[in-house]
Amino acid sequence: MMFVRRNVVLGVPTMTSFVTLAGVWTDEIVEKKSRFIASAVPVRTEAEALAALERVRDEHRDARHHVYAYRIGIQVPHERFSDDGEPSGTAGRPVLEVIRRKELTNVLVIVTRYFGGILLGANGLVRAYTEAAAMVLERAPKLVCARMCDILVTCGYEHYGRLLHLLEQTGLRLYDAEFTDVVRFRLVVREADVPGTVALVTDATSGQATCDVRPPAYVGITDAGELVRDVWLPEHDAPGQT
Repeated sequence: MMFVRRNVVLGVPTMTSFVTLAGVWTDEIVEKKSRFIASAVPVRTEAEALAALERVRDEHRDARHHVYAYRIGIQVPHERFSDDGEPSGTAGRPVLEVIRRKELTNVLVIVTRYFGGILLGANGLVRAYTEAAAMVLERAPKLVCARMCDILVTCGYEHYGRLLHLLEQTGLRLYDAEFTDVVRFRLVVREADVPGTVALVTDATSGQATCDVRPPAYVGITDAGELVRDVWLPEHDAPGQT
């Protein structure tokens, strides 16, 4: 059995998983005739967050406020918020606190307010922005992302059937299968499960298969088993918080 493990890039964070959004989601509440339209957007960088904010502003040009908060990064998330003209502490920070409580990252929440003519007061604003942010994040589809390794497996046809059965029993899915003079396919497993998976392939093929283990990267897997890559850009992971 040949087991090839490529060098892991230094500086990759040790956190094994995080939760972000699987896609954009929008919800709305009405409080004393004011409309609060909440948009939740998955983002990987500050530039992506600001671009999404501009799109919402363009869509709702007549709105009075575009309150926002975002949280980006894994180890020490980069956080920012804006009250956008609302009284200090009544809008952006409550939205950020909701993101924190949901334990989400790489997330932007924008709450657009169309003023309804009735003042809500400081407490009313906090409640409204908190409720709008909580609703959109509760309903938005989530994506759990974990440090995963691709394992490129090459085996003979005589071992493929047994190997396929054993891998499916463990809940693993085969990707990118190719059938030529040999069988080649890709497994995507959590970093911690790599040794056990390689051992399973070794035992099932009596040491005849080869495994090429690629460096770990954060990958999301949808409920349908589809892979979502590039969910985290290490070069953009901010070291601090503002």
